[in-house]
Amino acid sequence: MREVTEMDEKDKNSYHWYPGHMTKAVRMMKENMVLIDLVIELADARIPISSRNPDIESLGAGKSRIVLLNKADLADAEYNRLWTDYFKSRGDYVLEINAKSGAGIKAINGLVQEACREKIARDKKRGILNRPVRAMVAGIPNVGKSTFINSFAGRACAKTGNKPGVTKGKQWIRLNKSLELLDTPGILWPKFEDPVAGRNLAFIGSMNDEIIVTEKARYGVKWRGSPAETLEGIADSRGCILKGQKPDIKKASGILLDDFRSGRLGRITLERP
Repeated sequence: MREVTEMDEKDKNSYHWYPGHMTKAVRMMKENMVLIDLVIELADARIPISSRNPDIESLGAGKSRIVLLNKADLADAEYNRLWTDYFKSRGDYVLEINAKSGAGIKAINGLVQEACREKIARDKKRGILNRPVRAMVAGIPNVGKSTFINSFAGRACAKTGNKPGVTKGKQWIRLNKSLELLDTPGILWPKFEDPVAGRNLAFIGSMNDEIIVTEKARYGVKWRGSPAETLEGIADSRGCILKGQKPDIKKASGILLDDFRSGRLGRITLERP
């Protein structure tokens, strides 16, 4: 994690986005946790720590947990392996997936059975043979929960979108006789103490872009001495020119952000274990 600068401290509050429906979502998750055997938490493989809501971890304390590193195809393969080792060392079940393409999805059923083997054994001992595992699917906005559910189920049963806040209510989905999923809205936490985490979430699109000053975004591109000069070079190369032949920094920043999110800049991981 890089050093926090004075500008970072000044901009600390620039990356907060906590709509009212998120408060309701947290309350709903608390109320339903008693029904849950397993928490399936999606994280973005590019920022596995910043994309994990500490509230979800505390809400699911004592429950079995599977961490799915989604969009693993956009993250550096070597760091995917290191992050997998990291979460395993914490006692979590973990799997790299790409919910959009379906990569890794088939392995989840086996992982669910492994994570809940004690629960399944208890049910069998009590003579309960057909009670499905109930899993809550949780994560931050735009991490790919609905896409994952649709891919896992093999059918469209959850709304999807390329912007945060698409899912705003709970939804029970019966996948098969042995597994039921509770889809939940993506939730952030009200205040980011770490400005780097806030920026990382903004970079991957977990907040509405309208609240970010995209000209301040910084990425690992070919450096020209400063962020401003680098963006000017991008503006020149992509034809982002304003009247008077001035570089359109805002447009260039948007292009750079889109290129990062789509993977056109290559496989990039912003956090190291």
